[in-house]
Amino acid sequence: MPFARVGDVSLYYELAGNAESGRRLLFISGSGSDLRHAPSPAQSPLGEDFEVLAYDQRGLGQSDKPERDCTMADYAADALGLMDHVGWQSACVYGVSFGGMVAQELAVTAPERVEKLCLACTSAGGDGGASYPLHELVALPKDEAAGVHLKLLDTRGEDAGPLLKQIAKGIAARDAGPADPERDKGFRRQLEARRGHDTFDRLGRLDMPVLIAAGRYDGIAPPANQEALHGAIEGSRLEWFDGGHVFMLQDPRAGEVIRDFLR
Repeated sequence: MPFARVGDVSLYYELAGNAESGRRLLFISGSGSDLRHAPSPAQSPLGEDFEVLAYDQRGLGQSDKPERDCTMADYAADALGLMDHVGWQSACVYGVSFGGMVAQELAVTAPERVEKLCLACTSAGGDGGASYPLHELVALPKDEAAGVHLKLLDTRGEDAGPLLKQIAKGIAARDAGPADPERDKGFRRQLEARRGHDTFDRLGRLDMPVLIAAGRYDGIAPPANQEALHGAIEGSRLEWFDGGHVFMLQDPRAGEVIRDFLR
């Protein structure tokens, strides 16, 4: 299994896909993600066009779990250090939800390392609007938290259709599994880092092609936040999809649009 020593942590990563294409894609996952849970981004359809680099963020999966609070700058430094480890001077970067916040921090810190930037269901923070404070759900009883989470995933709730219920059941089943104190700590550290996330005043320095991919019914990264991102990044493209925070699973067009942009 490949691990990279980056700063004070060892990061587990996967590198797969079309290495002959000459195209490189760094995928940065959302909060709580673990590459042991299929499907792996490195094995996704993006692998037909790109060599894809995906990893477990610090505190999660098979990566190290340092006993300290982390900032968004820490998470961005991990991503840049991993690129250095595999010998990538630059790459396309695709960040989802929390990963989109990390991708923003990476891009404003080292814009020369980012060829194209795709920000999916995420927020800029600050005057650009913050994503829903998910840390508040941690203190709720599980049944109550699950109901709130369902409405946040798609503001239409049950009217969004059976697929959303299926996705919500999958999330609930994962959360109802055996207690994992280490994962819980890593997840909560991500939630704390996102509370202080604010790239809004720095987004104007980005000059690479940027796609903002958004669900019309997202209750976590709401539509107003997507408009704010779009307005802050000159020349960016904003695409709306039929779904909520998990629009990539709800709208088949999303995968095609994101893949075409990155190509």
